[in-house]
Amino acid sequence: TLEVLYNEKSIGDVMEMTIEEAAQFFSAHPKIARPLSLLVDTGLGYLKLGQPSPTLSGGEAQRLKLVTQLKRGVSRAADEQIRKMRKPGSTLYLLEEPTIGLHMADIELLLKVLHRLVDEGNTVIVIEHNLSVIAEADYIVDLGPEAGDAGGELVACGTPEQVAKNRVSRTAPFLRKVLNTSRAKTAMSS
Repeated sequence: TLEVLYNEKSIGDVMEMTIEEAAQFFSAHPKIARPLSLLVDTGLGYLKLGQPSPTLSGGEAQRLKLVTQLKRGVSRAADEQIRKMRKPGSTLYLLEEPTIGLHMADIELLLKVLHRLVDEGNTVIVIEHNLSVIAEADYIVDLGPEAGDAGGELVACGTPEQVAKNRVSRTAPFLRKVLNTSRAKTAMSS
């Protein structure tokens, strides 16, 4: 099989490519390039195609799972009947704690992907405890006041700024700090 070449590359050559290199190499083939681009967008462009999955870190594995789910939505939408019936970008994504095991830089990449999904007209619902992610939401539903049996009640809802002003929400004071920090960073970079 190493004798068979595609664009002067054998399968062995391709498996040694990074995901970023492969995304460029297969750019003329959207069914291959799209998932590779999603992997690059989530910060996995440095991995080699032939890297065994047991060698991935927890954060890398989490992002790979996320891209797998995002790709499934794209694949299902590719079905001709479904494509005719749906509006472009009308997929609902429900993500539970997608930041577990991710470093802050990886979380920022994840947020870019989630924002892109929303910008494309999709709906993204995230169940999350990471305040940096919560602060990026368009709308928050804060359940509580406690965990488990003492929770599950609607405590606050609205934009991050509205929830941060809520006097009952236990999330509010922490969210306020994150929002104030974000504003300070934005002001310093302007």
